Amino acid sequence: MSRPIIALLTDFGTADHYAGTMKGVVLGLCPDATLVDVSHDIPPHDVMTASIELAACYKYFPAGTIFLVVVDPGVGSARRGLVAEAGDYRFVAPDNGVLTGVFHEQRPKRVIELTERRYARPTVSRTFEGRDRFAPAAGWLARGTEPTAMGRPASTWQLLDVPEPKLAESVLEGQVVRVDRFGNLVSNIDRRLFDQFRHDGAIRIAVNGQSIDRLVATYAEAPVGQACALFGSSEHLELAVNGGSAAELLHVGRGAGVRIDRG
Repeated sequence: MSRPIIALLTDFGTADHYAGTMKGVVLGLCPDATLVDVSHDIPPHDVMTASIELAACYKYFPAGTIFLVVVDPGVGSARRGLVAEAGDYRFVAPDNGVLTGVFHEQRPKRVIELTERRYARPTVSRTFEGRDRFAPAAGWLARGTEPTAMGRPASTWQLLDVPEPKLAESVLEGQVVRVDRFGNLVSNIDRRLFDQFRHDGAIRIAVNGQSIDRLVATYAEAPVGQACALFGSSEHLELAVNGGSAAELLHVGRGAGVRIDRG
């Protein structure tokens, strides 16, 4: 039998003990687990970015991977903790919309509210439920515990209001939903919608009213220091600068409008 995999995604950073402590709790329950750090550098409390990052990566992991997701501005409040099964994966997370991106792609097969106290630590901190509720749940799942043992079924859950692109006859409008560490501006316009709109004709691309002159296949096709547009690894249109930061050059960030006109 292969070793269980637990992938962690948090906004804890690496300067403090938080992420490492969660790993310690998991390993105390399942010493054979393989732990993978997706990222601990989600901006603090940024549930939307966490949802986008999770949706961008989960499908590339082996079937059966457990995702331990703790970006939790509502820690200690009445918001619920969840175990969810979607596709070939399981997710442990607060019920705050962080699973929205996954659930848009994979309708959840089963969602369980974490109510059974035996699968949490004896004392649950109201400021560190990642350690005391979510990490233990992931550890017990890795040991083979069925999600149904951890609580009662949930029929509803929180979803984020994710901005959708708007397609008209001659205009496609979207917005920047993510800025990566290179300063690339990732939009909510995917390749399928773009190709449907373009029909092999000429187009004009602008972000916050600033024209982007080049649509390229790779960053290197654009002159160094100049802005361009391309489809990145997530198959979404992004604005980038060869050797630089589009966010800095164009002075825009998440929420900036992206407009594509025909002709």
